[in-house]
Amino acid sequence: MDATEAKQRVARAIDDQRDVLLELSHSIHSHPEENFAEHHAHDLLTNALERFDFSVVRGAYNLPTAFEAKKGSGDPTVAVFCEYDALPGIGHACGHNIIAAAGIGAAIGAAAVVEELEGGLVVLGSPAEEGGGGKVFMTERGALDNVDAAMMVHPADVDLRWMTTIAIQQLKITWNGEAAHAAAHPWDGRNALDAAVLGYMNVAALRQHIRPEERIHGVFTDGGDKPNIVPATASMHWFIRAANLERLETLKPRVLAALVAGADATGCTADVEWIEPAYADLLRNRSFEELYAANSADLGREVHEPGVRGDVVGSTDMGNVSHVVPSIHPMVAVSPPGVGIHTPAFTDCAASVSGDDGVLDGAKAMAMTIVDLWTSSDAMEAITADFRSAAR
Repeated sequence: MDATEAKQRVARAIDDQRDVLLELSHSIHSHPEENFAEHHAHDLLTNALERFDFSVVRGAYNLPTAFEAKKGSGDPTVAVFCEYDALPGIGHACGHNIIAAAGIGAAIGAAAVVEELEGGLVVLGSPAEEGGGGKVFMTERGALDNVDAAMMVHPADVDLRWMTTIAIQQLKITWNGEAAHAAAHPWDGRNALDAAVLGYMNVAALRQHIRPEERIHGVFTDGGDKPNIVPATASMHWFIRAANLERLETLKPRVLAALVAGADATGCTADVEWIEPAYADLLRNRSFEELYAANSADLGREVHEPGVRGDVVGSTDMGNVSHVVPSIHPMVAVSPPGVGIHTPAFTDCAASVSGDDGVLDGAKAMAMTIVDLWTSSDAMEAITADFRSAAR
């Protein structure tokens, strides 16, 4: 079987399961679950894979809402990642329901030819992308040990070959002061909220002296209980981002110094917790991107480089995967231009007709790209060479 015939077959297999895939997407969308609590999505997706005769491991790699599903024992082995966690308050505003359904669709399509093309296929359900680092834990525990390439698609407001991905680490900090009656004897108090506010202002001053691609943003999670009680504690949650892990390590102590200075100024102390794991930048793979872009164009969906038509900047644990195996993370348009991810408007788009189109087109483009890797040793050699060059 040549690549052209195989691609036609995988596309038909996906079309045949259109209703199944869209039901997966809509069911996950209507049951938003946050980090490491994605039990509905986990069961829904693993049940679907079992119906299509995949060998499924539930709760894979000691993560209750992770899974691994395999089909074919040939070479190369290609991994498709599914994400399915939601955001607090705004549900699937990052469209992970689309990522999950497209990943299952790509697996169903590729499975239609996996034996004839003598390939290997693994579907990895990775929980807690929104800050929990499911892919990092799975990778550390061996999920990519026998994988030659990995991919996923992510919804957005524009079709892009890659997402502009920067490294990130989270920080939680609690300032500890001394409670007192704010009117009767405030001099006995040490105001932890003042410490936190000063820390925030220090970070605001720091922002004008960081690199253009760096980001520092935080929220107050505790600011005291009542105005007439000097706050004994105050807490914040910060995201610190940089171009890569090396620059992140340079930025982190500068942010920490700014925050802790608030404690020094107010006679308070600070307890600091760096949240692991950190997310790495995404290593681009141009040969891999070209394969996906060509297949997407064959479906009538042109995929652009970030720039004039739009861009998406953020952080993902797929970045960590890209440092281990050749990887792609293209963006598939499901919302009008300017309706970006992590907004209530995008939540609606993730379950719309355009969201459904993103599921099916993303699934087909990925499955067709898998066919390229199974039918062309030159293609696999090219993406491996790109990976080695980028990883130096």
